[in-house]
Amino acid sequence: MADNHFVKDVEFIKSAVRPKDYPETEWPEVAVAGRSNVGKSSLINRLVNRKQIARVSNTPGRTQLLNFFLVNKTFVLCDLPGYGFAKVPTKIKRAWGPMVETYLSERPQVRALLLLMDVRRTPGDWEMQLIQWASLHGYTLVPIVTKVDKLSVSKRKPAVAKVARAIGVSSDQVIGWSSVSGQGLEDLWKTINRFVSPVS
Repeated sequence: MADNHFVKDVEFIKSAVRPKDYPETEWPEVAVAGRSNVGKSSLINRLVNRKQIARVSNTPGRTQLLNFFLVNKTFVLCDLPGYGFAKVPTKIKRAWGPMVETYLSERPQVRALLLLMDVRRTPGDWEMQLIQWASLHGYTLVPIVTKVDKLSVSKRKPAVAKVARAIGVSSDQVIGWSSVSGQGLEDLWKTINRFVSPVS
């Protein structure tokens, strides 16, 4: 994997389901959310320059817990369970919504919520609910459209603009991302650093 000068070190802290199991940290936190198979694990691996820190699977829904990672000893990245067409028992699937909602409502150190959306898909009710939830709890939402490498160069900007319109933001607020080419890596790191850097 190509060098990523933004990352000095990263380590897995723990997985959790309930607030009592969350890691007791003082670092600011950035949460990563998206539908199953949107490319969340690939984004995290590329973001922190590790091949397998977040497991990549051909089976959607492998992430069934809240997974916490310490990045650069300055902030925590929380990988939220994927939502949607996951091949997991219905009982587990029903538990994901409350798990995520509880995390977002009871984790005051969350500074931003990265919302991943496939550039080839129209955002649905779940994405809109998560956007409303972030606004309700005062979190800054960072919209990211993944898998832009799946489209020809000429189709990328119109596709990003379509997603932006669907969620009610301007195109320049949306980060176009490719875990294959690394497109969007610098923009995303600059955005994250704005939220996690200490206030001088």
